[in-house]
Amino acid sequence: MERKEHWETVYQTKTPQEVSWTQEIPQTSLDFITSFPISKSDPIMDVGGGDGKLVDFLLENGYENITVLDISEKAIQRAQQRLGMLAGKVTWIVSDITEFVPQQRYAVWHDRAAFHFLTTEHDRNAYLRIVNQCVDGFLVVGTFSESGPLKCSGLEIQQYAPESLKQQFESHFDLLQVKEEVHKTPFDTTQNFIFGSFKRKAKNDV
Repeated sequence: MERKEHWETVYQTKTPQEVSWTQEIPQTSLDFITSFPISKSDPIMDVGGGDGKLVDFLLENGYENITVLDISEKAIQRAQQRLGMLAGKVTWIVSDITEFVPQQRYAVWHDRAAFHFLTTEHDRNAYLRIVNQCVDGFLVVGTFSESGPLKCSGLEIQQYAPESLKQQFESHFDLLQVKEEVHKTPFDTTQNFIFGSFKRKAKNDV
């Protein structure tokens, strides 16, 4: 089954309470983003945002230039329906991240649990080329840690440790902070995540 078909099926057949990644409050992501020295009008990209609630909290905090990208059109539709009229304040993109063609640059690039689904070097390199091309400011990347699951939604994932996550992005970004998170799923199990925040290197350092 192709990647897009898989995720369309997931979002067509399961409610938020039936998938492990649902978070009522994405606190770790919010803490990172609100700590960055950016203005409320600077562009923020949420990769693999799906029907997650980060966008709700960013809007509530006054951020005005938010893009949500997901491979699943159904996931985007669910988020739009939940937000109602507020959905018009957000740019929505349906795309496989490895095939995404950026039309602008971003001050913040946030990714919770999309990057770790890229298990081949080819896909990771495609992702990194896009990030290196269009992110001027900061990254937040969250993946399963080495003590986290080996699969999610029936798909294999790539676990990361602080050093291996740093190595993925170090050609263009400096690691600022690493934070571990124990995510409690809607069905009372736990998943161990690792989050890294990064800052774009100065041009003469790249």
